[in-house]
Amino acid sequence: MHLIDTGPAVGNEMRKMRPCLVVSPDELNAHLRTLIVVPLTTGSHPYPFRVACRFRGKRAHVVLDQVRAIDRARLVRRLGRLPEPVVSRCLNLLQAMFAP
Repeated sequence: MHLIDTGPAVGNEMRKMRPCLVVSPDELNAHLRTLIVVPLTTGSHPYPFRVACRFRGKRAHVVLDQVRAIDRARLVRRLGRLPEPVVSRCLNLLQAMFAP
């Protein structure tokens, strides 16, 4: 998990600095300046492609329908890790979204 500066947003894109889960594989991250991330939010309702979790003592959702590629310059700081079962569920749902 990293704190990300999402920068200027358009329409319904998530705004402000927020925690994001890096979902791009390490092999990709080692060679590119960009990362693929999904944000966390505390103000969400359950949807099929949002994964409930707890992070830093707060209930949140990983918002898989807001996938975006960001430059490493947007990384503010490392915040920690989500539990492995949550990360696995996120990766499985992303696979279902993009490779039905």
